[in-house]
Amino acid sequence: MKKLFLYFFFLLFSSVQVNAENGYRLWLRYDKVDNKALYTQYRASITQLVFPAKTATLTEAKNEITTGIKGLLQLDLPQKETVTANGALLICTPSSSKLINFSPVKEALKEVGQEGYIIRSLTVNGKLATVIAANTDIGALYGVFNFLKLLQTQQSIKNLAISDFPRTKIRLLNHWDNLDGSVERGYAGKSLWNWAALPTTIDPRYRDYARANASIGINGAVLTNVNANALILTKEYLVKVAALANTFRPYGVKVYLTARFSAPIEIGGLKTADPLDPTVRKWWKDKTDEIYQYIPDFGGFLVKANSEGQPGPQNYGRNHVDGANMFAEALASHKGIVMWRAFVYDEKVPDDRTKQAYTEFKPLDGLFKPNVIVQIKNGPLDFQPREPFSPLFGAMPKTTEMMEFQVTKEYLGFASNLVFLAPLYKECLDADTYSKGKGSTVAKIVEGKLDNHALSGMAGVANIGNNINWCGNTFAQSNWYAYGKLAWNPDLTSAAIADEWLRMTFNNDESFIDPIKKIMLNSREVAVNYMTPLGLHHQMSRNIHYGPGPWVTGGRADQTSIYYNKADSVGIGFDRTAATGSKAVEQYFPPLRNEFENIKTTPEIYLLWFHHVPWNYRMKSGETLWNELVDHYYSGVASVKEMQHTWDQIGPKIDAERFKEEQHALAVQHEDAVWWKDACLLYYQTFSHLPIPDKYEKPAHDLAYYKTLHLNPFR
Repeated sequence: MKKLFLYFFFLLFSSVQVNAENGYRLWLRYDKVDNKALYTQYRASITQLVFPAKTATLTEAKNEITTGIKGLLQLDLPQKETVTANGALLICTPSSSKLINFSPVKEALKEVGQEGYIIRSLTVNGKLATVIAANTDIGALYGVFNFLKLLQTQQSIKNLAISDFPRTKIRLLNHWDNLDGSVERGYAGKSLWNWAALPTTIDPRYRDYARANASIGINGAVLTNVNANALILTKEYLVKVAALANTFRPYGVKVYLTARFSAPIEIGGLKTADPLDPTVRKWWKDKTDEIYQYIPDFGGFLVKANSEGQPGPQNYGRNHVDGANMFAEALASHKGIVMWRAFVYDEKVPDDRTKQAYTEFKPLDGLFKPNVIVQIKNGPLDFQPREPFSPLFGAMPKTTEMMEFQVTKEYLGFASNLVFLAPLYKECLDADTYSKGKGSTVAKIVEGKLDNHALSGMAGVANIGNNINWCGNTFAQSNWYAYGKLAWNPDLTSAAIADEWLRMTFNNDESFIDPIKKIMLNSREVAVNYMTPLGLHHQMSRNIHYGPGPWVTGGRADQTSIYYNKADSVGIGFDRTAATGSKAVEQYFPPLRNEFENIKTTPEIYLLWFHHVPWNYRMKSGETLWNELVDHYYSGVASVKEMQHTWDQIGPKIDAERFKEEQHALAVQHEDAVWWKDACLLYYQTFSHLPIPDKYEKPAHDLAYYKTLHLNPFR
């Protein structure tokens, strides 16, 4: 009897675990459609599957559509060689089937390129059919994911006329993963890559990772940290990298590696890593050839050089062109690329840290090889809650420029704070650089359209770890999703992305979708308000970058908070004007240059970025700068409280596991927001000597208390 009891207990426990909403499925949840009318309509509209899958990628696409239809519609579709009845789902490429070799499809496929696809409601063999067609296998897989999304988000599948293709060619996740399993700026556990077990043990998560990326159009992964370890280039690790590449390949995800500039010395036995030394150039050519023997479709290298202590060409009196072109030559015959990061630190502290990338790279325009991409962070500083776009975008028209966004929220509350990043990404992508007149947006530069570059790309610093829910928090998954969608198409709106992510990840209940979408869309601005309003920046605690530290000083000046806030008895903010400041405004094209120069015309969201503003300066609201600053901090806290209240009301509309998870996370976020507000205002008040208005509750502790406070960001 005891054994029988234990057996039934085990079955019950197992069932609970299997059905628990632990976040592992991400947005690829193929649960039964809960709209009865649509469920019936979908089942009547899809009656058979015609899918001549012959390659590894097409086989995965066929498995995906079969699994998706079975889950969403509870259907085991009959497999047919050709269309024999109304309601056929025909999926193929010109090389896999002749069924789509008729004019409407052939003409439509001309417009979508090598990775795009079409989804059409057409007549095939005299029968009504839904056709998912692409020029390549990977395009067909992308089309399958989009079709399943239509069902997940409960859209009509009648009269379909969809054509879609990626606007950028290279769409990468940059993993800052170390060979010891740690992840720099990672907040979701350890690295996914179990180097000790590879290549013999292939964790099923590797496939699921590639599948999730393919579902949003990501086609590459840089496996290793930009603070690189040369050991990744040794045979011991290359066989492991090859095993990952083999797993990712059916999903169209290429592998890339970070290259440590000093590798010829560290693992090659050379005495120098000078990029103009013939023996060094040969070493990199031989090493690159070796990598391609293991990984024939290896994507190329990402290089961080002469920044934050990393070695680079400047160690040998050379410049970025010398270093990048050495790698480019080694990769050229294999059609590989080198992504050369523009995030650089000078050995000497400059007059303005934000000017450095432009100062170093602008003079090099036109000197890089065609397979070099300069990878530029979205802002001129370092993934802050808000920055103006980097002035390097548009300043190098003869050079391919690639966007680098951060998906992991290093300066935005880690996985603890709900901050949806699509609005941050869009703010940058939609910004007009005026580099070729009005309409020269950052997005057009990144897409390669503005200057007619053959290459184009976008990179996102990944927020993925080995936690069961991948990102440390369910809502953190939305940023992985949003990044992938915008890398595919920068014209998408934040609202559209949030809407479909919520429907795929939770449900299609409008009474849930509407209020939670509003929370997501406002969340970035809320975080800016309680962290760094009105253009303040880099006010975080030292090293960990979690929590306020506007008083941070000591060590290298441009890594401190006081370097950026410049708070004194007169006012606060960094003067970057040409007339009296660092002249950083001169790196922007007119009319932005003139707009940022004038305190009256500078957008208030960037006010303290470009100007040192008196405490009693009158803002557009009529309030003084001090009172406006106070209002923003308190508004941020109040908004988080409203987020909590809204979330508490939707408990019955979703599963208990994820409801409680986010309820706890929002409680942490509210605690963090109060901490930020009190610590920052008390610190700035030591300079302004102005009171917090009586309408606001005063901080619970004095400044000395907050200076000693270090909350656990993983609580």
